[in-house]
Amino acid sequence: MITPIGCGAWRPSALLAAAGMSLLLAGICAASDHLDSPVAVNNPAADIADMYAWTSADGRQLNLIMSIQGHAFSDKLEYIFHIDSGKSFGRTTASTAILCRFPAANTINCTAGNADSASGDPGKPQGVAGHNHRFRVYAARRDDPFFNNIKGLVGSYQVAGAAIQKGATLDAAACPNFDDSAVAAIDDQMQHTEGGPAQNFLGNWTVSAIVISIDLPLVDKGGRLLAIWGTTSLGGKPLNRMAQPFVKNTLLGSGPFATDDASGRVRDQFNAATPSTSGQFVADLEKSLAFQDSLDGKCGNQILANPRAVSPLRYQQLAAFLANDRLWVNAASTSCTQFFAVELAHLAGRKDLLQDCGGRTPNYNTSNVFRSLIIAGTTDSTSDGLARDEHAPSSTEFPFLAPPDAHGIDH
Repeated sequence: MITPIGCGAWRPSALLAAAGMSLLLAGICAASDHLDSPVAVNNPAADIADMYAWTSADGRQLNLIMSIQGHAFSDKLEYIFHIDSGKSFGRTTASTAILCRFPAANTINCTAGNADSASGDPGKPQGVAGHNHRFRVYAARRDDPFFNNIKGLVGSYQVAGAAIQKGATLDAAACPNFDDSAVAAIDDQMQHTEGGPAQNFLGNWTVSAIVISIDLPLVDKGGRLLAIWGTTSLGGKPLNRMAQPFVKNTLLGSGPFATDDASGRVRDQFNAATPSTSGQFVADLEKSLAFQDSLDGKCGNQILANPRAVSPLRYQQLAAFLANDRLWVNAASTSCTQFFAVELAHLAGRKDLLQDCGGRTPNYNTSNVFRSLIIAGTTDSTSDGLARDEHAPSSTEFPFLAPPDAHGIDH
């Protein structure tokens, strides 16, 4: 079993049960999707840390990154990028799979549907070109571009949990009502690390990364709206699934970052499901979204929340979307400036974002945007005190991610 610095093994955690809600009080064992379940922890080469997808500046290619928690790829696993395409948001009619295997050290074999394949040493900066020159692939250790003040976030959850224990009431949709002093303390904790300046829990972490640039005509047969998700599998059996950040670690289980057995089971079940079979997780997500909605002291202002609903159904639309768990890219656009742009344009009426490719580049401040959306319904109202990674990645220069730090964290 491999565990990161500052993390314990997957085990029952200290929980605070109050008004039907459980919150983690001790232990920090996850980030975007790192170490999300027992199967992932026990298979670091199969543990997808993050997924990235965006269009190239010339509008010709789709750029993809799958970062893996382990420091080596497995010769037994399949690493798969799923690209679903359609003409309207939420409905895809065609799919392309890019499947990569590592039959030996410093050797990769990838197929892009039936259109192209690549094989060879993927560790050179230029990567390996497909035989038909329709895509190229790079795979090696790189700096993890994701930055997140996990300790500050956990501190804010502890403050919220203590306020519930002291008697903060829940409304009819299970959203806690915090007073101004609790809200101020939650915000202060979120922006600091153990009382001091915010620190990146993933600072100088190294991941294994598969990086692909592929011609758009190979993946947009159904239309220019693309829905991307990644899986790792063993003998055809899915081990890990990931697209949107934070869905499993923050929103599935007995509490954010919880490591109890029940949380582990539901996350493993989520990993084994597909976007079309994940409706069973909507109810669990509704409960977690109710808690997240409360952290600014205003219930009902979360993105896609129905403020008139007097039950957990208030959060049904966002819960259903997150259960589907696909990362959306507008392949008709070459301007990529906003995480969640496609979703905001089509679900929240943000017409100003209709021409943004959205998706997720390694430069986006994904953590703060996602947190702002699920707490206050905006893209910039919440901050964990961090604005960038220590090693700047690129959204234009292949293979995009910075080399690993010479003194990087061996997690």
